[in-house]
Amino acid sequence: MDRIRVLVVDGHRIFAESLATALTAEQDVEATAVGSVPAALHLLGRGRPNGEPAFDVLLLDVDLDGAAPGEESLLTAARERFPGLHPVMLAADDDARQAARTLTAGACGWVAKDSSLARLLQVVRGVLREETHVPPALLTGVLRELHRDRHHRTEHQRLVESLTPRELEVLRCMLAGLGRKAVAERLFLSPHTVRTHMQNVLGKLGVHSTLAAVALARRAGIPPVE
Repeated sequence: MDRIRVLVVDGHRIFAESLATALTAEQDVEATAVGSVPAALHLLGRGRPNGEPAFDVLLLDVDLDGAAPGEESLLTAARERFPGLHPVMLAADDDARQAARTLTAGACGWVAKDSSLARLLQVVRGVLREETHVPPALLTGVLRELHRDRHHRTEHQRLVESLTPRELEVLRCMLAGLGRKAVAERLFLSPHTVRTHMQNVLGKLGVHSTLAAVALARRAGIPPVE
């Protein structure tokens, strides 16, 4: 029987190693511990000869993920680069807003660090059955946050839908980080015309800066130009 391969990523190395040891004591689990996001990305990137991900489940300290300046979010990388991986967030405290954010970003569950080994194993085995695990005491708050986020996303989408096709093109260029001159060259427009379109975009979205427009567009799910 293939063992469930678990990667434990936590800044407290002793905790990570202890948890990995406890999990590996189970007949159907094999766990590895690392103490940083770069180390985790290195192990995940190795994969297996048949192209499958190196691990089945990622237990990730929510406070460690992307915490260092300029450091890549491991949860984001897992969603984009390791689609076969099942991320579960390890948390010292229950935080409904943060839990909802991570679930929206692709996490399969949220589990307290002080949970029993039996509970951790239930989560590890459950996410492989495509279950989503959230503590019952946190569920109401998480559902409330997800509903609020969905409402905001719908409102942002409505604002974006008010843009003309050309304004939407300009917004997608802004999402890609292109400046006015680069947008003009890409869309074969004059810088003055691009400036007018950018002003119209800000006005229709109800924001006062390019950064705010980009943030709103991202929340609405608008992709940048490639």
